[in-house]
Amino acid sequence: MKPVRLPAAATNALPRRILFALCLLYILPGLFGRDPWKTDDAASFGIMWTMARGGLEDWLWPHLVGLPMAEKGPLAAWIGALCIRLFDWIAGAPFAARIATIGFFLLGSSAVWYSTYLLGRRPEAQPQRLAFGGQPSPSDYGRTLADGALLIYLGFLGLLLILHSTSSEALQVSMVALCLYGAIRLFESGTAAAGALFGLALGLLALTRGWVLPLALWTGMLTLVSIRERRLLWRLLLISLPVAVAVAGSWWLACRIVRPFTSSPFDAWMVWNYSQVGMPSWNALRYLGKNVIWAAWPAWPFALWAIYAWRRQSQAPHITLPLTFLVAASVLALFAAKPDEGTLLPLLPPLAILAAFGLPTMKRGAINAVDWFSVMTLTACAAFIWLGWIAKQTGWPAWLARNAFKLAPGFKPEFGPVAFVVALLATAGWFALVQWRVSRRPKVLWRAVVLSSGGVILCWVLLATLWMPWINYGKSYAGVARQLAEKLPAGAYCVETNVGTAQRASFAYFGGVPFAGFTDTRCDFLLLQDNRRGRDDAMVLRERREEWQLLWEGRRPSDRHERFRLYKRAN
Repeated sequence: MKPVRLPAAATNALPRRILFALCLLYILPGLFGRDPWKTDDAASFGIMWTMARGGLEDWLWPHLVGLPMAEKGPLAAWIGALCIRLFDWIAGAPFAARIATIGFFLLGSSAVWYSTYLLGRRPEAQPQRLAFGGQPSPSDYGRTLADGALLIYLGFLGLLLILHSTSSEALQVSMVALCLYGAIRLFESGTAAAGALFGLALGLLALTRGWVLPLALWTGMLTLVSIRERRLLWRLLLISLPVAVAVAGSWWLACRIVRPFTSSPFDAWMVWNYSQVGMPSWNALRYLGKNVIWAAWPAWPFALWAIYAWRRQSQAPHITLPLTFLVAASVLALFAAKPDEGTLLPLLPPLAILAAFGLPTMKRGAINAVDWFSVMTLTACAAFIWLGWIAKQTGWPAWLARNAFKLAPGFKPEFGPVAFVVALLATAGWFALVQWRVSRRPKVLWRAVVLSSGGVILCWVLLATLWMPWINYGKSYAGVARQLAEKLPAGAYCVETNVGTAQRASFAYFGGVPFAGFTDTRCDFLLLQDNRRGRDDAMVLRERREEWQLLWEGRRPSDRHERFRLYKRAN
């Protein structure tokens, strides 16, 4: 017996204009009015910017103004560089690169929606027929579940920063969703075209962040097909796998032909892939358990319940397909040599889809508990964001203002009327949403997650409007890069350095620093970074056994430990 009994009224789809508005509110704030930040955001932007300014060799061998960076793969950098070439004239290269991020988000969210829709309209997923009729049609039921999956996807805390950065991880999570969509189409039709689509998605995922994850997903699908759908076995072996290898191998073939910088990035890419996998460790298990609770909220309670509620239909594709992807990504996370957020992201698309199928089986009391938790927690977070902004603008409460300025010494707050109005409207919309949910008590399936997603979007909008100048001041290297540019002699053509990737990208873009490239062997200038926790400059200079003259010393006001020094060769 199926665990779902629903009237047609429970499957009213979320109005398209509201769903579209929520997506815009989610993705657009945080993309405007900021510099590349001290994370993978700045480093990835630097690779894109280098490609956009360079030629074929720079596109084939990803590098950050001379620093080889081919480890993760070139696809995200290719798309970002293309956006910089096309849209740099609008608002500068950083924003142009973030246009690619909008595309990544649209790809991932569309793949999640359509994957859930295809699974939701299958006969195995349909609710029980009511005695006197009135049950929803398969298409209406599928659309409602797809709306719920998309709301869950928007509510993931672990995706907020990733989907607003220019890193390859932003594309990776979307490619995982596309792979899942391709697998569902393969189960739906079993055609060669569907097998090719699945292989294409795997190949693009390999070019995004290595071949380890797509191999794990393909192996999971091979296992599932061998057990449940043997008719698709040859599609996976003779179509999907060769297409994936051909797509990923096209980069290798182009590098073999062109030989960028008289070498190839493929060896470094392979070494990085091998380094991602190790033996299962307690460290990986602890990282996964500690971080998936918040990164996958609010999906994991609904996903666990879906697996339990549909246990008697455990062979149904709407459970087995996302569960296969979830298990493959989880096993890979346990074998991660160095666990990081990149090991968590592949879990999120299948979790969102599984959670959507848990919505129609959840008890009303459990749904209400999730709602009230979301209302109390997220409203409190929004109130604290508003209070912190008031303290930053007025000085009251004094302790909060003091802590805010202590973290960003030298920051001068300014009142942005547009940002203030947007934040005010978003807050009003949140209270209207809560009032609608409490007073109307709607029966639609997606009511269980609309408050969680809406609250997360509200907090992000408030941070991206009220707090964006303060956050950007603390995470940007634009100021110190311009200071360095003023002290760098006009004739400098080669600067050797030990700075990190984010700093290198910022100094090159904002300061025009000509860092050493692939073929430079001797530079007359040296830029050193010292964080007061490792070796100091004196030790580095002694190892070089050369005489250097200090030209400049500086740091960001918001970082008391990080220092930069520019030297010129004395002989």
